[in-house]
Amino acid sequence: MSKVAVKVEGLSKCYHIGKLQSNNNLTLGEKINQAVVTPFRRAKHLMQGQATGAADLDEVFWAMQDVSFEVNQGELVGIIGRNGAGKSTLLKMLSRITEPSRGSATISGRVGSLLEVGTGFHQELTGRENVFLNGAILGMTRNDIKRSFDEIVAFSEIEKFIDTPVKHYSSGMTLRLAFAVAAHLEPEVLIVDEVLAVGDANFQRKCINKMEEVGGEGRTVLFVSHNMPAVTRMCKRVIMLNQGRLLDDGPAHQVVASYMSNGLGTVAERRWDTEDSPRAPSGDIATLHAVRVHDESGKVSDALDIGKAIGIDIEFDVTEAGRTLQPHVLIVNDEGVELFVAVDIDPEWRKRPRPVGRYISTAWIPPNMLTEGMCIVTVAMWALEPSRINQFVEREAVAFQVLDSMEAGSIDTARGDWAGDFVGVVRPKLKWETQYFPKG
Repeated sequence: MSKVAVKVEGLSKCYHIGKLQSNNNLTLGEKINQAVVTPFRRAKHLMQGQATGAADLDEVFWAMQDVSFEVNQGELVGIIGRNGAGKSTLLKMLSRITEPSRGSATISGRVGSLLEVGTGFHQELTGRENVFLNGAILGMTRNDIKRSFDEIVAFSEIEKFIDTPVKHYSSGMTLRLAFAVAAHLEPEVLIVDEVLAVGDANFQRKCINKMEEVGGEGRTVLFVSHNMPAVTRMCKRVIMLNQGRLLDDGPAHQVVASYMSNGLGTVAERRWDTEDSPRAPSGDIATLHAVRVHDESGKVSDALDIGKAIGIDIEFDVTEAGRTLQPHVLIVNDEGVELFVAVDIDPEWRKRPRPVGRYISTAWIPPNMLTEGMCIVTVAMWALEPSRINQFVEREAVAFQVLDSMEAGSIDTARGDWAGDFVGVVRPKLKWETQYFPKG
């Protein structure tokens, strides 16, 4: 029987929401009186067992409510949910950074956490000194830390700066060292928040490989990320949170598919040209404005027929004339498998410098190419000639679900008279021919 490494029972966290209180209309005497009286009023409330300060307010916010689950030793569990779902709140309570308002969280063994860039580092100490400080906090002896030190430094790739104070590190350098420390000082439970997004793609892959290695050694990993392919690749089990509650807990690909298809994750259209949109991904000559998935009629949809063509639009501006540009799309399924990469080979613009203006490049996926399931789209733009320069990469920009009518005998798909499941990542509708030779 597997040993329980993490046990969460009825975990809840309540915050009191402060309100802006204006003193602009008070006289000088009233302000002085308020400053003198307020401390005594708070002391009286404390003596009477009443809350003070922000807790006096009626309005409260439950960041987490009645969450319960267990994680066995050696499990790699992903935790997903949109912003504000309660993911970081959960990890902070598990890491003992904040106390729950109700419920309990029990962890067996030493915990290594990476929740924010620089967490647990003393800015005035060097990288070397911080490694030993973190090891001591985890309860390790100096000899234990020494045995892992060279491996930590090699993994972080900051050997040249290991004796430099951390306050002089970039966020990327701090992240590298922080993850190396968290993963290599042999914690029984490793907790990693989505801060890996700060690192470059190569380092992200390196971290994911290390977490898989940690899990393979029988240690437990809790991994929060918006990177669905990374979650499904690394984790067999995923917990989904929504508005502070546990919404789903099960096999990774099923939970991720539910997350995406219910609109809790990435949707079929993303825009960067509205007032409330985030800063647009851009390079020195091209800016991304929108990515969308649509059917043959142009209708944007996140649920598309397996037997119909699927269009993926990349809408962008060229801000400086004279360079050739090549849009790219990468399609990944909900299990993290890269299905294919496609580049724009439209003959009208191939090797042709683009004038300033707005463009929409559409990649068409033929009918009966993809199999059923969730597809996640990453888009990129490269400037070519005389040098190859990346303009932008937007990972997991949009997503869509490929649907099959499941009607046996359909002539529009590759299903034919078969009503069962299909394996594989593609389902082409091939041409079949039969030769018959009767006897006699």
